[in-house]
Amino acid sequence: MGNLNKVMLIGRLTRDPEVTEFKNGGKVANLGFAVNNRRKNAQTGEWEEAPVWVNMKAYNHEHGRKLADLAAKLQKGRQVYVEGHLVLEQWDGKEDGKHHSKMLVYVDGIEFLGGGRPEGHAGEGAEHAAPPDHAPGEHVADAGWPEELPGPDGAAEAAPAPGKRGRKR
Repeated sequence: MGNLNKVMLIGRLTRDPEVTEFKNGGKVANLGFAVNNRRKNAQTGEWEEAPVWVNMKAYNHEHGRKLADLAAKLQKGRQVYVEGHLVLEQWDGKEDGKHHSKMLVYVDGIEFLGGGRPEGHAGEGAEHAAPPDHAPGEHVADAGWPEELPGPDGAAEAAPAPGKRGRKR
C-alpha cells in the first residue's frame, strides 16, 4: 500500500518570519501559523473556534522556487494558503542530552490570500508563481497571468482561469 504525506492549510501567520542564512548560501524561513477548527462547546452548546498552532519551515531550493525569500515578504497576521508535507525533526539537547522531537510542516508552496500582495511584491512574477499546474484556487494575478484580456471588440474581459496540465488519455 502506498503512502501520502500532504498538508493543505489556510490560516494566518502568528509572527513575522524568521529567516536564517546558511554558510553555503541557502536560506530557511521559520513560520508560526494558526488555523482554526470549529467545535461545539459542551457547556454552552455554541460553536467556537479552536486554534491549532503549527510551526513551518520554507526553504530556498537551489534550482527551484525560493520559498524562504517569498515567505520573508509576509507579515504577522497575513492570511495564506500553504501546501507542504509533515516532517518529524529529532535532535539531542546540547545542555541536557535528552532526545527531543517536534512535528513540522515543510512548505512546498505558498499562496497569498486576502488584502492584496505584500509590500515590495509587484512585478516579481517568477518568484511568486506556483508550480506549472497552479495551486488550487490560485489568484490569476498571483500566477503571472494578465487580469484582463482584450475581447473581440477590443473591450477588456476577465482572463480565463489557468488550465491544469495533465496526462493525455
